[in-house]
Amino acid sequence: MLQTTTRTSANVLIVEDEFLVALQLEDILTDAGHKVVGIVPDQASAHALDEWPEVALVDLNLRDGPSGLTIAQQLAERYGTVIVYVTANPAQIGTPAPTALGVVQKPFSHHAILAAVSMALNGEAENVPPELNLCFRAAS
Repeated sequence: MLQTTTRTSANVLIVEDEFLVALQLEDILTDAGHKVVGIVPDQASAHALDEWPEVALVDLNLRDGPSGLTIAQQLAERYGTVIVYVTANPAQIGTPAPTALGVVQKPFSHHAILAAVSMALNGEAENVPPELNLCFRAAS
């Protein structure tokens, strides 16, 4: 009989330039047992990562412009990172990163963030909240 293992923790990168939002995401993730491998407010900071993330929560518009899309693409290509866009402007996504799972609409809830990470790790989550739109589901 094949057993499936449910993963409960991940290395997560936060791509967000709003300091308070980034701290809120960090608190949500660390309280749930995830490891935040970095907070990236712009493209230059993304190149300085020491650890590769399994999951990245990516805002689109950062302090150097709309570079979140480029960062997401690079993370997907280099590390196979599962991308979850966290944005108030999902229509700006255009072509998502190849490993993109979906979008968490801002303002977000704790539950939406944790459900998105669970989906990224395990392909499933309990009680998917309405602000989590699994529009890509390319990740496994």
